[in-house]
Amino acid sequence: SKDGGKTWSSFTTVAQAISAIDPGNIRSGPLPTAEIDGSGKVYVVWEDCRFEKKCSANDLVMSTSSDGKTWSSVQRIPADPVGSGVDHFIPGLGVDKTTSGSSAHLALMYYYYANVNCTVSTCQLFVGFISSTNGGASWSKKEQIAGPMHLKWLAQAFGYFVGDYISTSFAANGEAFSVFAVATAPKNGVFNEAMYTTPEHALQVTGGTITSQGDAVLSTQGTAFVRHSAF
Repeated sequence: SKDGGKTWSSFTTVAQAISAIDPGNIRSGPLPTAEIDGSGKVYVVWEDCRFEKKCSANDLVMSTSSDGKTWSSVQRIPADPVGSGVDHFIPGLGVDKTTSGSSAHLALMYYYYANVNCTVSTCQLFVGFISSTNGGASWSKKEQIAGPMHLKWLAQAFGYFVGDYISTSFAANGEAFSVFAVATAPKNGVFNEAMYTTPEHALQVTGGTITSQGDAVLSTQGTAFVRHSAF
C-alpha cells in the first residue's frame, strides 16, 4: 500500500518457509519480522531450516524487496555456522530508517538453544543479537544478551512461552533497543518472568565481516517433523 492502507496491491509470495519444530515444547514458529529502510526497501526475516542437513535446526534467513513485488533469494543470516547444532527462533528485526541500501543498519534480536538436541529438562534458552551496517551483506559476531534459561522457568500457554514476537527498534540517534522476555528460577511456586530491555547500554550496531556466501540449500522437502508455510 502507498496510501496508508486505503488500497492494496495483489499479494505476492515472498518465499516458502521450511522450519523445523523447535524442541522442548517451546511456543515458536516461522513467523516473519519485517522492517523498512529509508529508501523504502523491505527486509523480512524468519526462522528456516533449508540450509541445514535434514532440516536438523533452524537458522534465521532473510529476503528483501525494493518494490514489494520482486523479492531476493533467501539468504542465511550467519549467527552461527551451518551444522553448529544451534537452533534459532523468534527473531525481531530493527532497521534504522535514517540509513538505506548498502549502508542500511540492521539490528536483529532472537532466541536460541545452544544445542538443538535437547528436551524440556535439558534445553538452555538464550537471547542473542547480531547486527549489520551494510544492508545484511555481512554481519557482526553474535552476542549473548540473556540466558541461559531453563524451560520450566517459563509460563505455559500452548507450550513454554516467551511471546510469539520480539521487538527491536532504532531511536532517533541511531541507537537500537529491544524488548524481550527473561526468566529466572521460580520462588515458592511463583514464576519470575518479565520483559526486559537494555536501557543502560543500547545495542551496539557495529556490523562485521561474517557472511553466508556460498551456503547451499540442503533441505527442500519436509518430514513429519517439519512445518511448511508461505508468506
